[in-house]
Amino acid sequence: MMSASPCAPVICIVGARPNYMKVAPIIRAFAAHQPPIPTLLVHTGQHYDPAMKDRLFADLDLPEPDVNLAVGSGSHAVQTAEVMKRFEPVIDQHGARAVLVVGDVNSTLACALVASKRHIPVLHVESGLRSNDRRMPEEINRILTDQLSDLLYTTERSAHDNLAREGIPAERAVFVGNVMIDSLRASLPKAVPAAELLAAAGLDAARIADGYGVVTLHRPSNVDHADTLGPIIDALRDVSQSLPLIVALHPRTRNNLERFGMLGRLDGPGFLILPPQGYLEMLGLMSGAKLVLTDSGGIQEETTALGVPCVTIRENTERPITVEQGTNTLVGIDPAAIIAAARSILATGGKAGRIPEYWDGHTAERIAAHLHGWLAAHEGGASVPSSALPAAPAASAAT
Repeated sequence: MMSASPCAPVICIVGARPNYMKVAPIIRAFAAHQPPIPTLLVHTGQHYDPAMKDRLFADLDLPEPDVNLAVGSGSHAVQTAEVMKRFEPVIDQHGARAVLVVGDVNSTLACALVASKRHIPVLHVESGLRSNDRRMPEEINRILTDQLSDLLYTTERSAHDNLAREGIPAERAVFVGNVMIDSLRASLPKAVPAAELLAAAGLDAARIADGYGVVTLHRPSNVDHADTLGPIIDALRDVSQSLPLIVALHPRTRNNLERFGMLGRLDGPGFLILPPQGYLEMLGLMSGAKLVLTDSGGIQEETTALGVPCVTIRENTERPITVEQGTNTLVGIDPAAIIAAARSILATGGKAGRIPEYWDGHTAERIAAHLHGWLAAHEGGASVPSSALPAAPAASAAT
């Protein structure tokens, strides 16, 4: 590995919206650690909406990026290549004690590749999650990033089994918990109530007086093909007859509904349509909902932490703990299964679930404590076992 000065920063990468929620508490924990761990925040600009970026950074108390690569959109190959080309000069200019990447977007893999080839330690937060579906670009990014990483911080213990099957030595993987939940717990007191959101959008908040559900759909496999998207929307129409559904309509989904001539299917009295929402707004929507219907990975985790029943409209999930211990039900894309799951939740209240181990709001602090010791030992030629972390507390019931 390349030797770096202890004064060199740990470069932290954000590339897309979910990355912000994972990196914000890490940046704070590194600054609060004694001694502080110097950082450099790099925004690749993989997904870049200036207004949304500013809003998210403010909501999460995340400092402005030190560097913005402004990569923008493109094919997977073009985007990955552009991030690599623009990130390497950042290392040349600032140095790097390590490069910390989160999640599974193209920026995650691109920056891990650059750092690995420069012999700089790669730290992957949210390692070991697997959907076992290589048709998903994110799955390829997860697998390859984990193979490149020197430290693999995991959100659930099953991730260690996945890593072991792929030949990754156990001493490289460290169970720390879910850093997304750090952001959720810190932000929940500031969440915007659903009624306030609807009123601001000119919608009748009285329509949700007896409860509501929340819908998010954005995955290409669900929304890019009329023969898949149409039946899903029809299933949601059926559910909306029993429970008003607030739909935070993703631009990709809206564009495809318009392209397929289906946008009018959301005109029914059971739908309340909102544009994409900020983080605090989505927290407010989810925390007050009777159920959430989604194809988002992060929302599966957030609903489990909130104790809100979730219906995941996908054939697989890389977050099995949300099904096994949490409030999530995986139903696939069959309309009858979607409707049946929603009706069951409305009749019974859904799965109570429990809060998984180490989803306690202190994951970033555990990462900072472990990383400080690991870097000191690494730079001194020693090693730090994952057992250096404190024992996990007992899991608690979701509330």
